[in-house]
Amino acid sequence: ADSRAPRDGKFLEIIGTYNPIANSAGIKEIRLKADRIRYWISVGAQPSERVAWILGKFGILPPPPQRFSVQRMIPKKNREAED
Repeated sequence: ADSRAPRDGKFLEIIGTYNPIANSAGIKEIRLKADRIRYWISVGAQPSERVAWILGKFGILPPPPQRFSVQRMIPKKNREAED
């Protein structure tokens, strides 16, 4: 969508769809036009954080960096003992 348009305003182009509700087989449907996504990113489009994550899962963009630290996954009492 154009950044100057309202949130639910006119789109420049629809380059994919996502249905988060699983069908009877338990599959969530995602349809992407990879060539058009690459074009829009090449001319400066910026995907949201969640869209960038989805595009990373499908190999269209490089996967975003991990947002967690392995050190923080260790309980505090054990973490302090290692320091």
